Amino acid sequence: MIPILNIEQFDKVIHSHDVYSNELSLHLKKNSHIVHTAHRHDFFLCVLFTKGIGIHEIDFNNFDIQPGTVFFLKPGQTHLWKFDSPPEGFIFFHTSDFFEFGYSNTKVAQFPFYYSNENPPNLHLKKDDLPSIKQLFKEINDEYNTDAIFKNQKLSALINLLYIDLTRLYSNFESHSNVGSTVYLSTLRKFEVLIQKKYKENKSVSFYAKELNISTKHLNRITKNTIGKSPSQIIKERLILEAKRLLVHSEDSLKEISNILGFEDYAYFSKVFKMTTNKTPSVFREKYKKQH
Repeated sequence: MIPILNIEQFDKVIHSHDVYSNELSLHLKKNSHIVHTAHRHDFFLCVLFTKGIGIHEIDFNNFDIQPGTVFFLKPGQTHLWKFDSPPEGFIFFHTSDFFEFGYSNTKVAQFPFYYSNENPPNLHLKKDDLPSIKQLFKEINDEYNTDAIFKNQKLSALINLLYIDLTRLYSNFESHSNVGSTVYLSTLRKFEVLIQKKYKENKSVSFYAKELNISTKHLNRITKNTIGKSPSQIIKERLILEAKRLLVHSEDSLKEISNILGFEDYAYFSKVFKMTTNKTPSVFREKYKKQH
């Protein structure tokens, strides 16, 4: 199975289980046995590259690493780093509880880079924007390494300020902008959260529409207007993503993976997988492992 890391694994000295920060080069050196193989976290991750070139693989999609790149990862996403030159920058993690303990009306999922699975997990900063963003990352790291009074409150406030500034920059990119009404986007978010919880045992659009207290027709209208996909397509994509994770990061047999994902018939699972990826599960597994 894919290793799921928690924050305690990254820092045994400072006894805070909900937040972690470090200079990127130190973090990578300290955790070299972890970061270059595929793994996933149970927290939110944000990283700024100020130096270095390479590839960041996130859920089987490759993104370029270059100076000025920021990445955002949500709990459960699988990722690994491949560097062509030594990277520098800053990295921090936190749980949703840590971020939200000081903000009764603020949720970390409100920020667009964490809001929807359809939103890109990366942002490339313009040269003029990099210094101020880098300074906020540095302030977060400096505060993390102090024992001053109200440390957690200040860390939470600094992270919130950084996320606000990053949201303004993120939203300026046309490819990063959401389309649709606030109500539609809110329902889309609820739909994605439900899928995350129920996709293995419930694959029908009617189930999710009923849970959301709307008609299947209206759910289809919402997803088409916001992200240009049908509800069934979104459900299928989540299933296929988990299938890919299990195929390449576990030793489970193809039939076991089919069962884990709630398919009673392996032949049907294989058919669905091939229709989506143009490869059978066995070919996908073999090809990925050869390339990595």
